[in-house]
Formats: sequence, C-alpha cells, structure tokens
Amino acid sequence: MKSRIYFLLAIVALLTQCKTPEKEPLVMSKLFSDNMVIQQGVEVPVWGSTTPKDEVTVRFRTQNIKTKADHKGNWQLKLKPEQIGIGDSLVITTKSDTLVFRSVAVGEVWVASGQSNMEVQMINNWAPINDAEKETANANFPDIRLFTVNRNTSITPIDTLISDGWKACTPETAKDFSAVAYFFARNLQQTIKTPVGVIFSAWGGTTAESWTSAEALSMIERYKKEVKRIQSLPADTIKQREKYEKDNAAYIKKMGELDLGIKGTDSIFAKIDLDESDWDTLSIPSLWESSKIGVFDGSVWFRKTIEVKPDWVGKSMTLNVSPSDDYDEAWINGVKVGQSGLWGEPRHYAVPEGLIKKNGNVIVLRVSDFQGAGGFNGKPEDLSLSYGKEKISLSGVWKCHKGFDLSLIKEKPIKPNSQGTPTVLFNAMIHPLIPYAIKGVIWYQGEENAGKAWEYRDLFQALITDWRKQWNQGDFPFYFVQLAAHMRRLPQPADEMWPELREAQMLALQLPNTGMAIAIDAGDAENIHPGNKQVIGKRLSLWALAKCYGESSILYSGPTFNKMDISGDTITLTFNNVGKGLRTKPNKKELKGFAVAGEDKIFHWAKAKITIDNKVILLCDEVKQPVAVRYAWASNPECNLTDSDGLPASPFRTDNWKLLTQPE
Repeated sequence: MKSRIYFLLAIVALLTQCKTPEKEPLVMSKLFSDNMVIQQGVEVPVWGSTTPKDEVTVRFRTQNIKTKADHKGNWQLKLKPEQIGIGDSLVITTKSDTLVFRSVAVGEVWVASGQSNMEVQMINNWAPINDAEKETANANFPDIRLFTVNRNTSITPIDTLISDGWKACTPETAKDFSAVAYFFARNLQQTIKTPVGVIFSAWGGTTAESWTSAEALSMIERYKKEVKRIQSLPADTIKQREKYEKDNAAYIKKMGELDLGIKGTDSIFAKIDLDESDWDTLSIPSLWESSKIGVFDGSVWFRKTIEVKPDWVGKSMTLNVSPSDDYDEAWINGVKVGQSGLWGEPRHYAVPEGLIKKNGNVIVLRVSDFQGAGGFNGKPEDLSLSYGKEKISLSGVWKCHKGFDLSLIKEKPIKPNSQGTPTVLFNAMIHPLIPYAIKGVIWYQGEENAGKAWEYRDLFQALITDWRKQWNQGDFPFYFVQLAAHMRRLPQPADEMWPELREAQMLALQLPNTGMAIAIDAGDAENIHPGNKQVIGKRLSLWALAKCYGESSILYSGPTFNKMDISGDTITLTFNNVGKGLRTKPNKKELKGFAVAGEDKIFHWAKAKITIDNKVILLCDEVKQPVAVRYAWASNPECNLTDSDGLPASPFRTDNWKLLTQPE
C-alpha cells in the first residue's frame, strides 16, 4: 500500500512540474499596425511576445516564416527583403491568436528626431508654419505614412512605445505631425514615387545627451559620473521622486548660499542704495556669453535707475520684461514684483500703487540660467515700464554683476522624469524603435547644446555612432540641419556660441554617410522656431535624393570652405559644392558676411567679391597683414554666398583660436 501511495505522489509531482503555462496574448510593438511601412530591399525584423514556447507564424506576401517564443514568451524573426508595393497584409498567428495588419506598404522608412524645430507641428499655436493652413489642406498623400512616438522618459531602456500607430497622410493626420518631417517626406515621395514612412520621435528643449544611450555617454569623460548616478537611482518611482525632492532642496539652498546678491533671506543686490562701482555693463535684451561676463551657467543681477513723469508717481503700472533664459525675478525700489520661468514669453509684472517715485527708481532683474545661453531674448520693445498706453523703454545699457556660478556645485539633482536628463529619451523614445528596419535618420537639434558647443563636437558624433551601433544596420544615412540664424544681429564681428555649435555640427560630416542641410538663411531673429520649414524639409530631402536614390544631378549642399591663400593684404578663398558657380542672394548684390583678422585676433568686416573662376577675394582696410577669415560667424549673420541653385554657404572659420565654449 505504501509503495502505491508513493507512486501516486510521484505522478502528481510530475504532473505539477509539467503543468501547461498560462496562455499569454499575442502582443506586438505599436510599430506594427495598419498602414505601416516596411523598409524595402532589406531583411525586416518582426517581433513580439506570446505564451512561452509557443510557435509563431508570420505571413507576408509569399513568405510564411515560423519561429518559437523563448521561455519568457519573447520572439523575433526576419522577413526576407521585399520589393516596393502597397495594399498588402501582415499576418501573425499563434495557437490561440491572430493579428492582421492591413494596408501595409513596402517603401522607404525614415526616423525624424531632435528638439522643438523638428517637433513643431504643421498646425500649432506656438510656432506658426508659413502657409500652414493651405499646406495642411493639401496634405492628401496616401503613400506617405506617419507614425508619432508620444513623449516619454525612462532611466532604463524600455521596449514599450506610446503611440497611436501608423496613419495615412491626410489633412487631419498631417496637422499634428512634424512640419519638417512632413515636408521631407512629401518632397521625397513626390520625386521617387515610392511609399514613404516617417517615424517622428522628437521633444522640444532637449539636449543631445538625452537622446544618447548610457553605453555611449559612458565613453565621454564629461558624462561618466553622471551616467553612473542615473543608473544607481532606485527602481521605485516614489523613492526616485523622494530622492530628487531632497537633493533639489539642498541644491536650491546651495545656490542661495553661493549667490553674492543674497545674504540669508535678504536680496542685497535688490536694495535701493547699493555701491555699483565694481559692476560691469551690458546692453539688454541680449545673452551674456558674448559680454565680459563670459560663458557660464548661474545667475546675473541687472540694475537700472530711471525717473518717470510727475503724473506717473504713485500710480499702478506694469513692468514688461523680455523673455529670460531661463528664470527671472524682478524688484522695483526694493520690492519684489514678479518672477517667471516660462520659456519664450515676455513678462508683465504688476507694479502696485505707491511704489514708483519721480526720481531714483531702481529696477533690478536677476536671471538664473541652468543650461546653455543666459540672459534675455526677444525684442527691445519687450523691455519697458508702462502706464496705460505710455511706455518708458528700458532696453539698452544696464549695470550687471555675477551672482553665482553653477559649476561650483559639483553634483546637480537628477530628475528622473525630466526630458533634460541624459539617456532618458533614448531609453523611452528611441530604444523601443529598435530593431525596426529603416532607411535612415533626419535630425534637427542643437539649440539647447549651444552653451556647450565645444563638447557637442564629441557628443553629436557619439550619438550618430551610437544609434548606428544600436540598430545594427550599418552606417545608415544620417542627415541633420545646421542651426538657422537667430537672435539680435550684431553690428561688428564678435564671438558667439551659435556659430561654434554650427562648427561642431559640420565636423560630424567626417563620419561616413552623413549630410548637413545648411539653414543659415532660413532663420528668424526674434523666433527660435522660424516658420519656413518647407525649405528645411526640402534641403534634407536633397541629400537623400542625391545620396540614396540616384538623383546624381541634384545639388544637395551649399558651398563649403576648401582652402585659403594669402598674398600681401589679399585673401583668396576656394570652395567645394559650388554647382555651376558661386552666386550672391539676391543675385548680383554685394557679397556680405566675411571678416578678417591679423595676428591681434581682432576681426573686421572685409570687402568681398566673386571672381570669374568662382573664388572669393577679400580685402580689408583695417587689416594689412591678414591671417584668418570667418564667414557668417554670428548667431544671426548678414551673409549671402550661395551656389548656382541658391543653396547657402556654410559658416566657417580658418583660425584655430580659442572659442567661447572651449575649456581652458
């Protein structure tokens, strides 16, 4: 009897061990949906999850491929290369589930990524696109398919995408899509007559390091420690938030302790009576990096004393302040009247009755900058004191003094769900796209990294190399937009950060299969989001057409500097990518944008002309022994050199002198 009981127990144990696993539903990435585009001419990964060890069958056209899910239920296979076409179905089946994706196209798939100039939608209320209503109304292109990756962050790589899937391009679907990506796809599809799919994954105000993997960032000395700190954060989101709040409170306290204008709880630089004899001056609205203050993140205090009309005395009025970068506070006669961190928005602070007197009104502004450029953007008319319809302009020279230098605080709090944290956008908005088969990438970003342009030389190339490594599709095309012109135009040559960032972008062309759409002529002095996204999309498409689709006769890049020859006081420049010859825009106008310097490193505007053999000759009355040239070397330069098709020349310099953002 005992032996029989033992035998039955053994059978029960065996049956328990061999218990059939619970059924799991067949789940696919959001990349697999109706209207999807499959990359033509390459092996196409298809993947998902189901019940562990289940058999999975994928059918497409004549292909019928089987595989088995692993012990966790994950599976992946590859379809053989397919030719261009539309109207097919992709069918995935398991023992218990079938998924059918209809209206599948085989064509060209591009990823569009970056920050706000890539993100800005066709129809929006914050960065208007030229002729947006007309362009959107005409966006009926069923062979263009649009895929939007919704905003998301993660401190570790994830596989889940937040998206509504692929949509055929219609006026309704185009209106919320990236304008640059749409115009790129339209120009491409209308030329090659092939289905085009664009995967749009961008987020405004983000840095390149947010879009780069931890593995790649760890190879850059500047980011090694920060990546380790991010990776050491607790997995629990509540604990992450608690840690951030604790660290941030200490961070804010430390900034206050370091600020020379603050003593305890007292804002001493905001007092009416203050010795300003050791203060510098700066004309605002402007950014402080090009002034004596120099390149740094931290705070700067500004002071100005004004008088008002007798009938203004004691009345309530408004202090109008230009948009600050990043956060501003305002005092009048020692009383705080406002503060704001809204990006790109002029401030309007109410001044209470009884505060304004006739003479000696002291206006104090404190700007705190945590990344990139610091100071004031916007127009001079944004800075004023107003009473009714009358205004007193406050633009012009102010006294200024550094408050604190952020670099003195060695460890900054890590906000895990912030789009500015390194790696988090790669983890949540790029990693889940891999290994979807693509043709290449278009990229528009850099504004947020301008304050660290020297560092961007390594960072941007690391990002490109990283994405290619992660996708494991070889050196796929990576085409990017060089920063357009922006900010107040300076009357004389001067050092600024944006041209340094453009140079860092241009250096990425040394990587294989890269291309740069030059956009120096497509900017807006007052709006960091210029409205002419049509020309940006077109210039990106020119690179693709010329380099990927056999349109060899297309001019795809404006002139790029080749070499300089100096003879006495004359400089001769030669260029590549001139097409049928160098031109000015408008044609036959005076050539602008060139500055020369001697050994003293002081640049002066030069007279420039194009020769019959397509060279540029420079002369400058102030520099008799020139040694260096810079072209369009400003945030918003006046420049007009183009090729025969009107594509602008890229900004450049011939010197190797120390730059604003270059470390000591």
